[in-house]
Amino acid sequence: MKIIIEKDFEAMSETAKNILLGCMSQDKRINLSITAGNTPVGVYKSMIEIVKDSPNYTNVHYYNFDEIPVTDQAEGITITDLRKLYFTPANINEANIHPLTVENYAQQDRRLAMDGGLDAMLIGLGGDGHFCGNMPTTTSFENLTYKVKVSGEEPWFVPDMMEKGLEFVTMGPVSVMRVKHLILIVNGKKKAEMVKNVLQGPVTEEYPASVLQLHPNFTVILDEEAASKLDR
Repeated sequence: MKIIIEKDFEAMSETAKNILLGCMSQDKRINLSITAGNTPVGVYKSMIEIVKDSPNYTNVHYYNFDEIPVTDQAEGITITDLRKLYFTPANINEANIHPLTVENYAQQDRRLAMDGGLDAMLIGLGGDGHFCGNMPTTTSFENLTYKVKVSGEEPWFVPDMMEKGLEFVTMGPVSVMRVKHLILIVNGKKKAEMVKNVLQGPVTEEYPASVLQLHPNFTVILDEEAASKLDR
């Protein structure tokens, strides 16, 4: 595990951008999985300026690692957010976007293997210790890509759109551990305690992201606030 501590959100985002672009610049097909949400906004803003309409990155193929379906909406929350944050403003070719859905999740691991595996994955950290859609109480460290049904009694935060009975899909710990380079970005003081738990505490399903300590090529990029409780 390599931990990089940057001064602030902007510096953290710049470092993550440079690592991703380094991977994307290789002279071969690159399979990349990236996160939605607020944490990577700065990363994508900088990447768009470089990637948009550039012939140098047509080799990059994108895969979402989880998905929450929405009734009467053609695509789920994750891919919709990724389109808004990055795919559309970067003018990514539709042929290079490979959505994970509740319909095709059972084929996800085989599909990735046939495509050469994921070269890199950019993920965030939930305040409850989850990563991707691997939530406390629903995650087994033995899971490949799997489906989770919301019971309505989860002890973890459930967004408003995730009504009781809704099913979402996510790449499980086994699937994520197969990624060649795993990159975790976290910012802000409110996640400092969880950063310490998952990076320096025991590996436990209570904090699913703690299993990432075992990944052979794991880069963690933090701002100073998120790193403030780590034992240096």
